[in-house]
Amino acid sequence: MGTTMTGDHDRGLSQVPEEAGRGAVLIRAEQRVHAGLRLGEIVRRRPPGLTASQWNTASRTLFDHVVCTAATGRPEFAVEFRSPPTDATARRAERTTEAVAAAIGLPLLRIVSDTLRTAGHGPRIVAYLVDARRYAAGAAGSDAADVGFRDIVGRLPDGREGAVNDLGALARAEAVEAYVARRLTDPILRGLHVRWTQGPAEGWSWAEVRPGEVLVERVTVQAYGLSCGVEPARLAEDLAVLAIGERLRTIESGAPPLVPLGNLLAGIRRLRDRRDELVGDFAYDHLCQQ
Repeated sequence: MGTTMTGDHDRGLSQVPEEAGRGAVLIRAEQRVHAGLRLGEIVRRRPPGLTASQWNTASRTLFDHVVCTAATGRPEFAVEFRSPPTDATARRAERTTEAVAAAIGLPLLRIVSDTLRTAGHGPRIVAYLVDARRYAAGAAGSDAADVGFRDIVGRLPDGREGAVNDLGALARAEAVEAYVARRLTDPILRGLHVRWTQGPAEGWSWAEVRPGEVLVERVTVQAYGLSCGVEPARLAEDLAVLAIGERLRTIESGAPPLVPLGNLLAGIRRLRDRRDELVGDFAYDHLCQQ
């Protein structure tokens, strides 16, 4: 993030006009968040090393959000919300986007989820990232560095005391209410997070809706040259909890498909069996004993 304005332009990044994009512009902490910018709108020319065909594909990539410095319009980072890729063509397009973003010095965050979408969740999540990054930058070298952004304690929306920067806090409170109303078997939204050595951070969350039947959500977070201000794996788990909260709201209509608890546990055991591929150790052996 220490790249100078001149350096950015040398690499092809353009200033973003104040009203650019395909939605409302959010001002947050001296930064502008633009919705719906194509890569070709923020890059002046084809980066070296890319063929015309690759650039033609990549330039049409629509970033859900681009965060810029408000005073200069300089792009700081971009965020994509994506469904899990279902074919090789989609994955090739993603790799091309990654290569172009790296070539022009644009940090990129990709959030992959079956449930989270830019329209319903993007502004809140991007504002969270802006705040987390600002806090981390200000806390570096100070007494506040001992307390991470995610661990700040305060009063939650339901009046309890807890981690105010937990994106899943509201969903956790709603799960308790659903349990009291006898719509859930267990009031606790459980979860885990891991980070792959050669891949993204991954977060899981689940709710036991009926005895032996659970609602499961998995979210992956891949940061390319971007510091999120919070640990990516914890962010992925919080996002999975947020997604579970969305799906619990439609539970009475029977819309969210439930899976047997045994299937979930088998998936956790498969993670355990791949522990050598993880950053750090696998911390969920206790779940494998159920």
